[in-house]
Amino acid sequence: MKAMISMLMALLFNAFTGAAFGAVVGISPVAGALGMNALSAVVSTAMPSGVMRAGVLKEIWTGEIVKALREFLVGSWLDGIPDNSSLVDNDVIHLVDVGVDPDVLVNNTTYPIPLQNLDDADITISLDKFQTKVTPVTDDELYAISYDKISRVKESHSNAINDSKFAKAAHALCATSHTAKTPVLTTTGARDEATGRLKLTPADLVAMKRALDNLKVPVDSRRLVLCPDHVNDLLEADQNFKEQYNINRGEGTVARMYGFDIYTFGNNPYYTTGGEKKAVGATASAGEFQCSFAFYTKRVFKATGSTKMYWSAAENDPEYQRNKVNFRHYFICMFKKADAGVVMRSGYKATA
Repeated sequence: MKAMISMLMALLFNAFTGAAFGAVVGISPVAGALGMNALSAVVSTAMPSGVMRAGVLKEIWTGEIVKALREFLVGSWLDGIPDNSSLVDNDVIHLVDVGVDPDVLVNNTTYPIPLQNLDDADITISLDKFQTKVTPVTDDELYAISYDKISRVKESHSNAINDSKFAKAAHALCATSHTAKTPVLTTTGARDEATGRLKLTPADLVAMKRALDNLKVPVDSRRLVLCPDHVNDLLEADQNFKEQYNINRGEGTVARMYGFDIYTFGNNPYYTTGGEKKAVGATASAGEFQCSFAFYTKRVFKATGSTKMYWSAAENDPEYQRNKVNFRHYFICMFKKADAGVVMRSGYKATA
């Protein structure tokens, strides 16, 4: 009886997934459902005894999530940063392999990163782990063959992971506080009457360029990531920026101006009124605003590790009869050496 129920659930799961996949690639949902069951039957004959057909579909779900995660990078401010994913082993990467010189390494303070000194010439670092909350998929939904369910699950989980890892990456590329090697500058524009925030000006962008010049950062491959407040400031103050923004706003990047490839991102980190970077996900208090930041792409690396789907069958949940699904994904983005970036935080003036 248990085997029959398991087989029925596998068939339903296959039909449900195949129909959704068929809709994505432009074929009939019925053909997709039948084709997925046929594929499962063929693959299962080649698999070891005791392996459930649903396991094949877990791989398909995971593959769709991985595809969505990769597609999200295209055209984003993380696009084009050197990718060292091929050097990842068991979701760990060796910093020497990506060009980090241990004797000048400035440890990333975004989150406690587990470091392990193997010897004087090597440091390994664990990639960040991103886990989504569990989504229930009831048996009623499976029996009804809700064809777009897999698309909704894939979209919601991939979006959640991407939002989190982009926020982590932005946080990692912003200095904790001002130093000679990690300048944190302050805007100098007019005071916003509603918030007391000092606006970003074109002269402030020149100050960012000058800071990188002083650090001897090469003029090519400089990238600027503006927060929404600073984008709006420039739209008010710089007609050339406004024209470029209106042309390119749907393409991820804004323009090549002031010596930067300019991008926008809505989840840049916050800084305190004293110029200290706040924790990832921290909310802003009075006088605290998101920053913008610039960096030399060749001094940064990103790496993607494994992605895994977790699935709990409804037969193991007699009270609610729900299947449950979530995903775990590994990723990291950080400086190879923190001497090629600059942050622009918004100044604050409480009263006019």
